[in-house]
Amino acid sequence: MPDKVQYEFAIIRVMPLVERGETINVGVIVFSKKLGYLGIKYHIDIVRLSALAPDLDIEELESYLRAWKAIVDASEESGKIGTLDTAERFRWLTAAKSTILHCSEVHPGLSVNPEDVLKNLFSKYVL
Repeated sequence: MPDKVQYEFAIIRVMPLVERGETINVGVIVFSKKLGYLGIKYHIDIVRLSALAPDLDIEELESYLRAWKAIVDASEESGKIGTLDTAERFRWLTAAKSTILHCSEVHPGLSVNPEDVLKNLFSKYVL
């Protein structure tokens, strides 16, 4: 049986109105330094989000999440941030920000397969 390796994860949350402090989980980001893995999954529950923030621009939110995915994938459209190494991209994405997208605290764990962790955490905390 393969050895388990350390991973870290954070829950991605939308906070449409900072003054109210209400959030909805929309995604998960998982990082494993040893495996060089960085993965993200997200889903916007439009019904729930519209109940919390009826004036929120869903298309704009989707564009922000696509930008996060581009950074995770280090794709060309991610700009200079996408050129950073995997750990730096994870730290940049999970750093505290004063934007509509926030991350939970970063939590550690052990697993053989961080891709499975991503799927399980996404199912547990987002869907």
